[in-house]
This record gives sequence, structure tokens and C-alpha cells, in this order.
Amino acid sequence: MIAAAALAFTAASAQSYKFAHVNFQELVQLMPEMDSARVQIEAANQETQETYGAMVQELQDKYSQYEQKSAEWSAAIRQSKERELTEIQNRIQDFEQSVQQEMQQLQNQLMGPIYQKAQEAVSNLAKAGGYIYVFDASQVLYIDASQSTDLTPEARTALNIPADRTLESLQQELQSRAQAAQTAPATAQ
Repeated sequence: MIAAAALAFTAASAQSYKFAHVNFQELVQLMPEMDSARVQIEAANQETQETYGAMVQELQDKYSQYEQKSAEWSAAIRQSKERELTEIQNRIQDFEQSVQQEMQQLQNQLMGPIYQKAQEAVSNLAKAGGYIYVFDASQVLYIDASQSTDLTPEARTALNIPADRTLESLQQELQSRAQAAQTAPATAQ
């Protein structure tokens, strides 16, 4: 009789648990703050690419000069030019390594607060709704929508994400921006 009562209590209490899910990656990608972060990351990346391109161009120019004139140079000049080429290659490698670290730090610096804000919004909604678990729908293989509440619409509102903004519209926006960036240098020439 005690076992039956315990089983009935467990079944009754299990039914009172509330579960929810949210598409966390969608929220983060669509947040207005993410647009600003993307612009800053793209600007830093563009500046990096320009600097890298100038360094590679310098190496190519010096190497071309070396190939054309090395037969005419004395051994001392040739060795000096070879050291110069090696130094430029080393600078390029050092630049690549430091840029990777700096870009990672910039991403962490910009993305950390965005993820934190999204996490806080979801946590506040979960607490207010009395949910014991909120699953990330982008990482769960199966969700029974009849037993789990989708908090994504409420979280979108809490994070000031426009109702008409979707991942598809964001993708189109990013593609348009990338195409415009590619055609801008061509029209400037």
C-alpha cells in the first residue's frame, strides 16, 4: 500500500513539472546586438586582410626582384636579400598567429555579453513561467511540443528581436552585404 502511494505521488508530481525549449542559436543570431558585433568583426577582418595583403605583396615584390637580379649581385648582397626575404616570411607568420589570437579575443569580447543577455532572458522567462528545465531546441534531437513550451517567441520579444526577422532574412541580408562589399572595390577602380 505504501509502494502504491509512493508511485501515485511520484506520478502526480512528475505531471506537475513544466518543461520548455528555446532555439538559443536563433535568438543569439537575430539579436540586434549581434548586428553590431558582426560589423565590428567584419571591419577588423577587413583591416587584417588589407595588412596581410600588403605584407604578401611586399614579399612577392622582393622575391621577384631577387629572382631577376640575383645573378648580378655579389654573394654578400644576395645573402642580405635572402635574409630580408626570410625576415618578411617570419613577420607574415607572426602576424597570422597574432591576428588569430586577436580575432578570437575580439569575438569573445563582443559575443560574451550577447550570449549572457540571451541566457538571462531565457532564465528570467523560465523562472517566471515555473519551468524546471529549458532545453536548447537547436541541440535536442526530439521535442514533444505537447509537453514542452516553446519560449522562443517570448524570448524574441524580451530581446527586442523584430517579429519579421528570421534566420532566412538574416542570411539574405548577410549575402547582400557580402555581394555589395565584393562589387564596391570593382566599381572603385
